[in-house]
Amino acid sequence: MNTTIFPVSYKGDFINGQFVPVVKGDGEFKDISPADLNDVVMAVPFKHDHINQACAAAKKAYPSWAMLSMDERKSYLMRLKEMYDSHVDQMAQLICRDTGKPLWDGMTEAKALGAKIDITLNHSIKLIAEERVVNALPQVDGVIRHRSRGVMAVVGPFNFPAHLPNGHIIPALIAGNTVVFKPSEQTPAVGQFMAELFEKAKFPPGVFNLVQGDGAAGGLLVAHEYVDGILFTGSYEVGLKIKQETLTHYWKILALEMGGKNATIVWDDADMDKAVYESLVGAYMTSGQRCSGTSRIIVHPKLADEFTERFYQAAKKLSIGHWSENTFMGTLINAAAVEKYIRYQEIANRENCESVMRGKSLDLKHKGYYVTPSIHLVKKFDPNSVYQKSEIFGPNVAIYRSDDFDETMNIVNSTGYGLAMALFTKNKELYEQAQFKARVGILNWNRTTNGASSRLPFGGMGKSGNDRPSAHFAVQYCTVPVASLEDPTAFDPTKALPGMNLDMK
Repeated sequence: MNTTIFPVSYKGDFINGQFVPVVKGDGEFKDISPADLNDVVMAVPFKHDHINQACAAAKKAYPSWAMLSMDERKSYLMRLKEMYDSHVDQMAQLICRDTGKPLWDGMTEAKALGAKIDITLNHSIKLIAEERVVNALPQVDGVIRHRSRGVMAVVGPFNFPAHLPNGHIIPALIAGNTVVFKPSEQTPAVGQFMAELFEKAKFPPGVFNLVQGDGAAGGLLVAHEYVDGILFTGSYEVGLKIKQETLTHYWKILALEMGGKNATIVWDDADMDKAVYESLVGAYMTSGQRCSGTSRIIVHPKLADEFTERFYQAAKKLSIGHWSENTFMGTLINAAAVEKYIRYQEIANRENCESVMRGKSLDLKHKGYYVTPSIHLVKKFDPNSVYQKSEIFGPNVAIYRSDDFDETMNIVNSTGYGLAMALFTKNKELYEQAQFKARVGILNWNRTTNGASSRLPFGGMGKSGNDRPSAHFAVQYCTVPVASLEDPTAFDPTKALPGMNLDMK
């Protein structure tokens, strides 16, 4: 496995088809790898006025891009796919350096970028295909067309800094929109590299733009008058703020993909080996930093002791380390995430939850934000418990016991979030019950909450989203359905409505 470091140098914001360095900016942040605090990936100055320039470039480029045929836009995206596929190694490494996730995890994400283009062009755009409705009115045909919206602001997260924004960008572009992308300030190098690949793919100037910046820059972008839609992935708190800041911007569509407090149910007839393995993957993959990660496991008392012991023994053996060592777990994203992770375990202990496995910071060869997994037993379900209802975004799992399926579903629905749920049982009737009772957008049967298909919708209910599921359905919120009635016949005066005098001679 080649772990030679690819060189990275700051190039600036990508505006109107070229990189524009910030010389005298409004601030600067350092992109330091959470996997090795001695690895300074690059320093990133930012300038808020670049947001104006990028939005103006996107607005100017929009009409000609939107007027291209679908096949013409496809040809640009296929060139981008070539760039994505031929730079997988470099992209994977940058993802790992920026996020601290292990190389296999970063490689999976890097390979998903080209695959997203394939799936969108061959599968998802069928959702916005033109549809002719014969006799929509008597002797008049109807047509349903989907037109682009305009300038889309894409605000990216840190945990999947390439794949998740790409999941908005590709549908937006193929539908005929232009894009201004602001990456997370935790992962600017990945964002810059995506822009480099767009540059190599030779998109028309202004169709795709990238602006780096802090939280204030994100606020300026989403509130910009030229922006017609905001495609966001991140926390509930930031998503709510975006909603509040654009309350009077009635013309903007918001697709808010937010957090989760996802539950797995292990019922009395579950395949124990599979339930343990899948729950480990759900809870601890990407160090628990997935919105679809498993943070609660509700186990039938018949299996609870065995499940908890096996889960604990396996969790203890998970390898943790630098991305180049290709361990199972890497790091949390920053010092604040470590502090929050530790603090929530103290909250769990205060709220009378038993600590089975204590999560702590690790001092490894590479100095970074490494932590161990943790497990707490919840002795009594409490919907008002801070620990039981808060998204921690770290490798912590709460284990409950319940032999009443209705009460179990009550626990599932208690947090206000509603992204994903998993059910391990051989009983299809229970699965069908869950389909009705679980307030979630993703419900998996005998499979972890983690790891979604781009051929399916991805979104949640409650605090997890605003009914704009992404993945397969993303093309829908990137377009507006337009209805047309088309009547090619000549005027027939005998069909005029009563009371109309049409003698115009």
